[in-house]
Amino acid sequence: MHVDADAAETARWNRIGDLLPDPAAAREFKDARLIGEQEAGIVVLVERLLAGQVPLGGEDRARISVLAETWGLRQAVTPGLVRCLGDGGPTPVQLLDGDADEAEVLTGRPEPELAGLVLAPWIGCTRCGRVLLRAHDWEDWDDLSQHARRYVITGPERGPALRILPGDAAEEAFAALLEDCPAA
Repeated sequence: MHVDADAAETARWNRIGDLLPDPAAAREFKDARLIGEQEAGIVVLVERLLAGQVPLGGEDRARISVLAETWGLRQAVTPGLVRCLGDGGPTPVQLLDGDADEAEVLTGRPEPELAGLVLAPWIGCTRCGRVLLRAHDWEDWDDLSQHARRYVITGPERGPALRILPGDAAEEAFAALLEDCPAA
């Protein structure tokens, strides 16, 4: 089972690396995972996408954001990621947290698992309107905690949670947003 999960993670990582048109840059990104330098690889990936003006589809942009979230870099790379060129094509999802300083936050949720947490919209499904949100603690320094405590999928009106996933399940939450879409 662990082998399958590792193979799936490697495949996701390599697919993202294949977005880089320069084979040497793609190899550098892929090798970063092999040598345990994932964080550096993600930063370099976004820098190279920006510098090369590589057009990104909305799903690829969201996948990179999910990868960055998994490695604790979402806040650091989001400004660059949202500045990357779009490819102009249709997309099943879009990033909703383009301006982290002006993030919309939701409070007062009825779900007991979300009591006391602040929800920030993250990725929206363009087909059905469902939204993937990150649930954070509100810190004493008047900002969201760096790491999400939960991931929440709601309907378009951001009513009751359709799914609540743990804070270490960013990939699973994103997959659920894509796979559970009733309009897909």
